[in-house]
Amino acid sequence: MYEMNGEEIFVIDGHVHLWDARTENIIHEGGEQFIQCFHDYHTGFTPEEEQWEMEEYRHYGADRMTRDLFGNAAADMAIFQPTYLSEFYDEGFNTTEQNAELAEKYPERFVLNGSFDPRDGDEGLEYLEHLSEEYDIPGVKLYTAEWRGDSKGWRLDSDEAFEFLEKCAELGIENINAHKGPTIRPLNRDAFDVKDVDDAASSFPELNFIVNHVGLPRLDDFCWIAAQEPNVYGGLAVASAMSTNRPRKFGEIMGELLYWLGEDRILFGSDYALWNPDWLVETVMNAELTDEQKDEYGVELDADVMKKVMGENAARLYDIDIEEKKRQFRDDAMTERFDLADHYAGSAGAAD
Repeated sequence: MYEMNGEEIFVIDGHVHLWDARTENIIHEGGEQFIQCFHDYHTGFTPEEEQWEMEEYRHYGADRMTRDLFGNAAADMAIFQPTYLSEFYDEGFNTTEQNAELAEKYPERFVLNGSFDPRDGDEGLEYLEHLSEEYDIPGVKLYTAEWRGDSKGWRLDSDEAFEFLEKCAELGIENINAHKGPTIRPLNRDAFDVKDVDDAASSFPELNFIVNHVGLPRLDDFCWIAAQEPNVYGGLAVASAMSTNRPRKFGEIMGELLYWLGEDRILFGSDYALWNPDWLVETVMNAELTDEQKDEYGVELDADVMKKVMGENAARLYDIDIEEKKRQFRDDAMTERFDLADHYAGSAGAAD
């Protein structure tokens, strides 16, 4: 494992994608705008030597993904967060079924989430039941700004969405991952507003609402909601990338989250392949608050905090036994492929 002050850190990347933005899959100009915007985010918060060319970024494939995630043990496990965008991409951008091919090949390494869109009505409820029966999904990823015909988004606190959340509770799909963060061209910024999480979380206390991207740029709104709703969690995808060239801003975000939510409700995510855990995990692990931030928020990014943020909190939500996983990873397929036996035998730091 990674080691910090003598403490082993088991890393679960809570936000990864396997997408297809090749030109032959794009059926709407919004698909090209979307992937171009993604690439702009990528280059804006990625060290120059780690940046990808656009053509590889469009479609990197399963081999590249597993190497980036696990090749040097940057992450120990990862959670798929599908994003369909079927109005933009002929076969979808990043669907549950596409992700399932890799998750089923390496079930010990990946957690597979599904998705729903309340605008699909009864057909959508049937699809959600199918995903539960076929893949036993523990969670869903929701994209409230996705276009559908003339509609440019939906709300999590609508009657239609509540019907789907009721179905999730009935099926035991407990982890509701909502994209509530920066917009991506051409989607509507306001359709990603975090405010609709409030009533949904209050109305379904048996579900866990993981707010991906911690509501950015509406961090204050998110923190005030999460402070009063104990089943609301913060997913660090996008925020974590700010540890590269905006370390003070990253410290501010972490300070606010730790102050309002506490260390038990924050989950690391790289947002792969927006950013690569191959280098991002170490950058986040080495991040520090300024003296002024430590004094203001009364918190530190010490080993106990980082153990929870980087893996233990996600493990609790997804019923992952970390100690059992460590034993499995001593000789699983990924360990054999990347020669990680010494790493999982107890050596500290990422493997070469």
